[in-house]
Amino acid sequence: QTVRMRMRTAMVMLVHAVVGVECFASPLQIPCGAAHGRTSSSAAFSMLRMSGGSAADKPSIGFLGMGIMGVPMSQNLIKAGYSVTVWNRSPEKCAPVVKAGAAQATTAAEVVKSCDITFAMLSDPAAAEAVAFGPQGVIEAMCEGKGYVDISTVDPACAVKIAEAIRAKGGSYLEAPVSGSKKPAEDGALIFLCGGDKKLYEQCIDAFQVMGKKHLFLGEVGAGAKMKLVVNMVMGSMLSAYSEGLALASAADLRIDDVMDVVNNGAIACPMFSIKGPQMKTGSYPPAFPLKHAQKDMKLALLLADELGVALPTSAAANEQYKAAKGRGKGDEDFAAVHSNYE
Repeated sequence: QTVRMRMRTAMVMLVHAVVGVECFASPLQIPCGAAHGRTSSSAAFSMLRMSGGSAADKPSIGFLGMGIMGVPMSQNLIKAGYSVTVWNRSPEKCAPVVKAGAAQATTAAEVVKSCDITFAMLSDPAAAEAVAFGPQGVIEAMCEGKGYVDISTVDPACAVKIAEAIRAKGGSYLEAPVSGSKKPAEDGALIFLCGGDKKLYEQCIDAFQVMGKKHLFLGEVGAGAKMKLVVNMVMGSMLSAYSEGLALASAADLRIDDVMDVVNNGAIACPMFSIKGPQMKTGSYPPAFPLKHAQKDMKLALLLADELGVALPTSAAANEQYKAAKGRGKGDEDFAAVHSNYE
């Protein structure tokens, strides 16, 4: 057991002593206030904070999903002094975060029970719903005083469905999909697009500042999902157009380095083009944002547009390019692999 876990156990026992609940030996056994008719864990930490406890100035954080994004985000929280408990459907993926000082739970429900606020970074709506509603999932352990922050990219209907279930159990819910990929996650430079319970948003601001460079509260549940789909739709369409430009330049016997130089110094210059252009030139696509996820987001944006009666012919054409690349086996590579259609 790590020093961090031992400190966390002592802190939990002290909190329980303050509020008059039974102490447990494991830091992964904090009871729900609603289920026990006692003060919630969030309120307990607040009481300890007022008493001057040095370790209780931050809520305990759970993190579900140890993928390209979840690992560096969790590591940044640990570096900032947060007590973090992690879980992943493939347990071995938790190893780098456990090595950094996190506790590892065996189920999503165990994470929710042990933590004040649980973040989830999952691959798609199906995964988000499976983790929330499945056996030993989030909803099973949710209760009053707990917060759930879903930072996955899902459609608005999925966000609303999960929010309703969380609130029905007495918990609070915030959607907070992020704009940014692997490098911004490592650098703590993500942008959080939030909707839902304003109080929970305010409780998460310090954690958002650790993991990101900007956070916005956009209103009710669904607003964050819609904003993320708009941003990723624009991003995907831009990169598809850049790929077409490089393909045309190559066919016209122009030097790709010259094309990138002109683009990077002109009005359409942007960080994405400067990063992805060299990858397209060499045909090497180490995943920062997997193409299969980019195509999923394009599809969700187009479905939203269809519901709202908005025609998006450019984005629809770009989506076909990503589908073609995914059909070529490029789904797990970076979304710059959309250029593989021209290789």
